[in-house]
Amino acid sequence: MKKRICILYTGGTIGMVPTENGYAPKKGYFYDAIAAIPDLNSHDMPEWDMIEFDPLLDSSNIAVEQWNQIGRAIRDNYEAYDGFVVLHGTDTMAYTASALSFMLEGLSKPVILTGSQIPLCKLRSDARDNLITSTLIAGAGNVKEVCLYFGGKLIRGNRSTKSSADGLIAFDSPNYHFLAEAGIDIRYNVASLLTPPLNADFHLTEFKQISIGVLKVFPGIQFSLFESIMTESLKGIVLETFGAGNIPSYDDALLPIIRKAFENGTIVTVCSQCQSGTVTLGAYATSSALTKAGAVSGYNMTTEAAVAKLYYLFSLGLPRDEIKVKMEQDLRGELTK
Repeated sequence: MKKRICILYTGGTIGMVPTENGYAPKKGYFYDAIAAIPDLNSHDMPEWDMIEFDPLLDSSNIAVEQWNQIGRAIRDNYEAYDGFVVLHGTDTMAYTASALSFMLEGLSKPVILTGSQIPLCKLRSDARDNLITSTLIAGAGNVKEVCLYFGGKLIRGNRSTKSSADGLIAFDSPNYHFLAEAGIDIRYNVASLLTPPLNADFHLTEFKQISIGVLKVFPGIQFSLFESIMTESLKGIVLETFGAGNIPSYDDALLPIIRKAFENGTIVTVCSQCQSGTVTLGAYATSSALTKAGAVSGYNMTTEAAVAKLYYLFSLGLPRDEIKVKMEQDLRGELTK
């Protein structure tokens, strides 16, 4: 029996058409466009249906409610399909892939996010291959987790990051192996795939509207300018530091701010601005003070994964001390030390 795949068309470049104001989505256009692709109707392809979001989403406008909307669509159709392909704009696709990896608990089916850099309607579009290969991967059932497929690479959702604004290989997995690579054949890295938990019931954990911030350190930064946002309403902040977790110490302004945030109950997670590598708090004197001030290491998590993980843990309603511990623990493959 053929596998059945649900294609969730949320919006993005893949389905846009030219308008007098530039590329824009067109309601009702995309189903006919992909139904006309012979390969999608090949005998070797799984059966597929498409659900079009209304309104279609611009990925730049994706936020917590849109993540919940996508999660609900998967939950509501979970029993009817063997896998899902989520078509999404590229700008925030890695954030959505990270969010869904936490939201979809007990997942035992493929959820593959993809899109394109060039609309399907244009010459040289990368949309056709990304869509066809994602649908094949979803139908094969080898992966049972949230992934992102783009430009011949299959990436764990919470390991993905957008690395190019205009290249056709637009995403990378800087601190983890690719889960599969598509050439003449689709070659899976079987040893790296997640195994679904035994006897786990699938359910959706919707994200709550939590105040999360990201602060990127740069030479000459005046930390005092950011002190006003460190209030009790700020639940979590991702601090993007230099290298392995280093911060400038020229005005001694940051550490008191971190202590204030910690005392207010804010979880400060330290990630690196480097795409590859690991935060090691205490390796240098300039980073050991962060631990003393109450910050936790994000090790080699992407900023996208750290933000999504904070949303998830706070949405569970866990005590702050437990959230702090879990931010430094492996959770569904997003972190290795």
